[in-house]
Amino acid sequence: MQLVVARIGRAHGIKGEVTVEVRTDEPELRLGPGAVLLTDPASTGPLTIETGRVHSGRLLLRFEGVRDRNAAEALRNTLLIAEVDPEELPEEEDEYYDHQLMDLDVVTKDGLAVGRITEISHLPSQDLFIVERPDGSEVMIPFVESIVTEIDLTEQRAVIDPPPGLIDDRAEIASARDAAEESATDDSAGPAGDEA
Repeated sequence: MQLVVARIGRAHGIKGEVTVEVRTDEPELRLGPGAVLLTDPASTGPLTIETGRVHSGRLLLRFEGVRDRNAAEALRNTLLIAEVDPEELPEEEDEYYDHQLMDLDVVTKDGLAVGRITEISHLPSQDLFIVERPDGSEVMIPFVESIVTEIDLTEQRAVIDPPPGLIDDRAEIASARDAAEESATDDSAGPAGDEA
């Protein structure tokens, strides 16, 4: 099975290093020296990692055969793909690979069906489940412990406890109602200072 583990960013310096946007929770395992990675586009690879280091909070990699800034810049936006045994599980108990979460049914803690996970978006601050609802619309669910309360791989479902407004429009309705009540209160009070 193939997993996207990083995306190559801009060149760094003049000796062929590149910045990478890490898309794995195990960069030391997937992006260590000697790792051979497939690429998208395929014509760019495979690439073998020669060295890696962290600089100003970003991972920098150098690949075998890439010796200057021009060659490094030519790799920009290439996805790095690792071959992973489908039976392999993450080291931590509460971690999951994307393929384990895809197609899980999403339900609320009250049992209300929300939809099915069709994509996982890895953002710098958090991961998001992209969930397709039965009507074909999509909703984004932050993959954080306070919202996603349980992942049950046996039952193939993710249980969520969404705050108001995340999967429905309760927050919008409440704010619209409050605004209407405020407007009615202001109208009934009349203009200030009009004493006859």
